[in-house]
Amino acid sequence: MYQFIHQQQDLQNVLNLMDQSSIYGLDTEFIKVDTLWPKLGVFQINISGKVYLLDGAALDLSEFWNKLFNAQQNIFHACGEDIDLIYHYAQVRQLNNVFDTQVAMSFLGHGLQVSYQNALKQMIDIDIEKDQTRSDWLARPLSDKQLCYAANDVIYLNHLAQRLKSQLQEKGLLEFVLEDCQHLTEEIAQQTPIELLYTDIGNYRHSRRQLMQLQQLSIWREQFAKSLNIPRSFLLKNSTMIDLVEKNPRNHFQLSHIKHIRPNVIREYGKLILDLLKYLPEKELWPANIPRPVKHISKPVAEQIDRMIAGVVEQTSIPHAVLMRKKWLNELYQYIVMPQSTQKLSSYLTGWRYELLTQPLLEILQQDQENLAEQMKVRQ
Repeated sequence: MYQFIHQQQDLQNVLNLMDQSSIYGLDTEFIKVDTLWPKLGVFQINISGKVYLLDGAALDLSEFWNKLFNAQQNIFHACGEDIDLIYHYAQVRQLNNVFDTQVAMSFLGHGLQVSYQNALKQMIDIDIEKDQTRSDWLARPLSDKQLCYAANDVIYLNHLAQRLKSQLQEKGLLEFVLEDCQHLTEEIAQQTPIELLYTDIGNYRHSRRQLMQLQQLSIWREQFAKSLNIPRSFLLKNSTMIDLVEKNPRNHFQLSHIKHIRPNVIREYGKLILDLLKYLPEKELWPANIPRPVKHISKPVAEQIDRMIAGVVEQTSIPHAVLMRKKWLNELYQYIVMPQSTQKLSSYLTGWRYELLTQPLLEILQQDQENLAEQMKVRQ
């Protein structure tokens, strides 16, 4: 049923087999509790129906990573964390050959986040148990239950992918899915520049001074979390950082009343945090205010958009939630209001969706530019 590989010489046999077939079903089991980076426990691979469980704690997988990047296709279900792990261990951030069965299921109307267990049941009528999710994958020896659980995650994955590809091909959607999988792997690879991390924490209500404080705090947190390999929240949660800039404590006593701040953080880094809040660069260097979110577009325009998207749903049979997400609409609002030379649309909006959706939506939204600009006006 499966083979557990923990000796380097046995891994060579797997690598040789990978040369004979370049379509792989993949999954990972890892621990990420008290670290920033995941610790690989087991890497599962299905090669032409043969399942191997690779011991992430014992093996040098350098050559294995290279083969994944050169594969014809890597099949995953809900690939986000798996690919993030691969990027971390391989130190390469461009896996371009992915087929994600969860993405495929969404195009066929099964929802955006269908589980692997439900996908198998719905598509190929197979039941698997999912009772080892919270296992310690770094413990050795691994139990038979753990190994069986890990193997189950890839035994049927290639079969599931084949069934989905067949249905997508019939509907003329396979190329769309492959392109979205490509966009997903690019999205996972993207890293927010360290000086812009504050934009994921602050909002339009914050003053430029508070945004400057958030920028300094977020840069310090990122650098320390990476150097110590600890979760960012072990230093400061996002909500704690917001509380810090809104209450602006001046001493350790005031600092101790900040939401969810850990006593050890105050003890070890309290003075540094207070200094980051107090000592700011020249005002000209503070970040610009964040635009307000758009709460509503005018009724006639909203109706036009609904009709247009409904028409594309009918034309393609792709569900509305797959065609257009709220965050992409917000990108389009910003694109209409801001100088377009400074805006870059998501790759999802510039790929196959561009002619079908993006271009027509931009033409419709142009009618509402004044309303959008008024809502997004930054506070002075």
